[in-house]
Amino acid sequence: MWEEVKSSSLVTGWGPYLSPLLLGVGVTWGFCYLKYVCKIPRLVAADPLHHFLQSHCPVVKTAFCPTFWCVGGRIQTIARVFLLSKPHPTYRKEVISTADGGQISLDWNDNQESSQYPESSSRPTILLLPGLTGNSEQSYVLHMVGQARKDGYRCVVFNNRGSGGEELLTHRTFCAANTEDMARVVEHVRRCLPEAPLLAVGVSLGGMILLNYLASSGSDSGLQAALVFSTPWDVFVSTASLEKPVNYLLFNRNLTSGMRKTVHKYRSIIGKAVDVDHVLQSRSIREFDERYTSPVFGYETCDDYYRHGSPCTKLSKVQTPVLCVNAEDDPLSPGQAIPVADAANNPHVALLITAHGGHIGFLEGVFPTQQQYMNRVFSQFMGAVLRHCEDLKAAVED
Repeated sequence: MWEEVKSSSLVTGWGPYLSPLLLGVGVTWGFCYLKYVCKIPRLVAADPLHHFLQSHCPVVKTAFCPTFWCVGGRIQTIARVFLLSKPHPTYRKEVISTADGGQISLDWNDNQESSQYPESSSRPTILLLPGLTGNSEQSYVLHMVGQARKDGYRCVVFNNRGSGGEELLTHRTFCAANTEDMARVVEHVRRCLPEAPLLAVGVSLGGMILLNYLASSGSDSGLQAALVFSTPWDVFVSTASLEKPVNYLLFNRNLTSGMRKTVHKYRSIIGKAVDVDHVLQSRSIREFDERYTSPVFGYETCDDYYRHGSPCTKLSKVQTPVLCVNAEDDPLSPGQAIPVADAANNPHVALLITAHGGHIGFLEGVFPTQQQYMNRVFSQFMGAVLRHCEDLKAAVED
C-alpha cells in the first residue's frame, strides 16, 4: 500500500513537467523529420530522359516521407511484411514449356473490365517479376496488380520455376544471371498479344533478372519500357551486407531457409544434379549459391556466378528505357553499390534514389497498410511511357 502511495505521489509530482517534456520531444522530432528525413529523391539520368521524367512523373520531384515511426531501412524492410494488406485479384493460370524440358507458371489478370482499354488485343500488358522465392501471391505483387487494374492494364506474373504451384520438371529453379526463361516468357506473351504494348516490372531478384535480360537482348528486348525496385546491383556488396551479424539474423538466415524449402520440396529431381543433403545444410545465401545455384547453372565458382549476375557490370548494354528505384538504406542492396556514373552515361537508364525505404519497403503514412509510394511510381511511370511514347523515344534517342 505504501509503495502505491509513493508511486502515485511521484507521478503526481512529475505530472506538471511531463506534458511540456513530451511536447518538446514531439516538436523536436517533427522538426528533424521534416528537415532531415523527408527528402526529394535523387534522380540520375541523362538530360533528355531526366527532362522526360520531370515533365511526366511528378513523383520524381516530390519528397518521400517514410512512416515517422518506421524510418530505418531494416525496420522498413521488416514492417512491410507484417503491415501491408493482401488484396485478392483473380488469376488465370497458364503453364508454358521450356526448351530444356522444364515448365514456367504464368498468372494472368486479364482485366476484361478495363474501361480505359476495352479492346483486349491492344490492352497494355505488364509483366511482373517477383523477388527471391516470391510468386504472384507476394503482397507487393498483389498491390501492383491492383494498381494496374485501376489504370486499365493487363498483368501477367512470371513465377520462377517451382514457385508458382507447378511441378518442377528439371533441376533448375531460379538464377539472377540466367535470362533464358525471361526470354521465353517475353516471346510467349508477345506471340499471344502482338498488338499490345508490353512493359515489365522487376522486384529485387526479379529486377536483377530483368536488367540482365535487357543487357543481353539490347535493342531486341521486346519491351517498350521497364521498371525495377530494390535491385541488388553488385552481388558481392549485397552478400557482404547480408553477412553482417544483424542482417544475417534478420534477413540472410530467413531467405536461405526459404530457398532450402524449395530444394527440399523437389529433392527427388534436384538430387539428380547436386547433393541435396549438402545443399540443405546451407546457412547463408552464399553457401546455398556455392552448393546449388553455381553448379546447376554451369558456373565454376560462386564468384563467377556473382560477377555474371551483377547488373552493375552490364548497364552500358541496356537499350530499353528503364527506371530503377532504390533506397540508400536498403540492407540487401546498399547505396554505395548503385551505379550512378554508369546510369548517367546511358541515355536509356534512370535511377530514382530515396534516402529511406529499405528493401521493398517505401512505407508511408501513420499505419501503412497500402503500397502507396511504389504504386505511385508504377502508375506514373507506366502512364508516362504509354501516353507519351513519342516523347520517350525522342528522349532516349537524342
